[in-house]
Amino acid sequence: MAELPIRIFGDPVLRERAHEVTDFDDRLRRLAGDMLETMRAAAGAGLAANQVGVLQRLFTWETEDAHGAVVNPTITFESEEVQEGDEGCLSFPGLFYPTTRPLQVHIEARDVFGEELTLEGEGLLARIIAHEIDHLNGILFIEHLARHDRKDAMRRIRRGELEYPPPPEELPDAEGPDAELPNAEGGAVA
Repeated sequence: MAELPIRIFGDPVLRERAHEVTDFDDRLRRLAGDMLETMRAAAGAGLAANQVGVLQRLFTWETEDAHGAVVNPTITFESEEVQEGDEGCLSFPGLFYPTTRPLQVHIEARDVFGEELTLEGEGLLARIIAHEIDHLNGILFIEHLARHDRKDAMRRIRRGELEYPPPPEELPDAEGPDAELPNAEGGAVA
């Protein structure tokens, strides 16, 4: 497995909707493993494929007692009851703001082998699921911020206050559903 470079705000791939996964092969499983390793190395709780430059509907997640990879998720339930809490994003390193999310989220999806799965999240896991599905739809967490927090975030970004990681030697290109995936040789949510 390998750590992948995480795309930072301003990269157009973060605003694109990811494509449905159709091939449940070793490349997909390797990508999921690399994403999980990347997410852990960056101290994140979730990571969407868009964030590593791959436009496929895949995200990884981890809480204190569980972790996984989710492919082609569809939300089947979002509670009307909400939770308010600080949220960050690996594509906005160093920025954390109060963000409202559903208290509970249920999804139907596939695992990396193509098997059907359901995932029900409450609290932190619901926040992770909602955040990562937003990424897969090209929606960024700053779009959920109160107006004054969003202005503050944009001001901090313009001032260069993001905690940028060292520049990677080579970034994978944003790619469609049939494109070559990156290979293993070569506190924030996500």
